[in-house]
Amino acid sequence: MTQKPLSDTRRPPSGGPKAAARNRAALIAAAREVYAENGLGAPLSAIARRAGVGQGVLYRHFPDRTAVATAVLEENVRQIEQAAKQNTDLAKVLGVLTWHLSESAAFISVLHADGTGSHSTVPMYALTLSQRVERALRMHLPEGHPLTAEPDDLMIAVGMVSGAVTGPTREHRERRALAAWRLLGVEVGPVRPFEE
Repeated sequence: MTQKPLSDTRRPPSGGPKAAARNRAALIAAAREVYAENGLGAPLSAIARRAGVGQGVLYRHFPDRTAVATAVLEENVRQIEQAAKQNTDLAKVLGVLTWHLSESAAFISVLHADGTGSHSTVPMYALTLSQRVERALRMHLPEGHPLTAEPDDLMIAVGMVSGAVTGPTREHRERRALAAWRLLGVEVGPVRPFEE
C-alpha cells in the first residue's frame, strides 16, 4: 500500500478573515460568560474552551488577560452605543445597559470611572468607555427627566444601580438592577443584549 507523500496532503482551509472575525467574536462572548461565572481571574484556557478554539487562537487575538478584558468592555460599550443609535427610547437603551451590568461584573467598575481625582488610578481607557456610555444615554434623556436635574445625576444613578448588581446568578443580579431603577423612578425596557 502506497501513501502519498506528506507534502501533497492538504490542510483544510483556515476560513481566512471571516473565521478570524468569528473566532474573535466567540472569544469575547465566551470571556463575558466565563468572567460572569468566575470573575476576572478565570483562566484564559476556560475562555478558549468555551469559545471552541485552541489557546493559540486566543493568544493570536489577545496577547494577555488585560487585552481580553478590554475587548469585552469595549464590546459592551459598543452595544450600548448601537442600541442608542437605533432606539429613540431611553428605556430600551437602559435595558441593554442593565443586561451588561447583570452579565459583566468588570463592566461595573468601568462605569464608576470619573477621573475626578488628580491622582486617579482609573486607567484612561476606563474613563473613555464611561464617557461613551454617558453620551449614549444622555442623547435620549428628555428635558425634565428625573436624571437631568444636575449634570452628574445620570452617571450617579448608573453607579447606584450598578452597586445593587450583586448576587450569585445573572437572574438575581438582573432583579436587583431592575429594583434599583424602579426605586429611582426610572423606566427600563426589556433587559437583553443588543442584537444587530
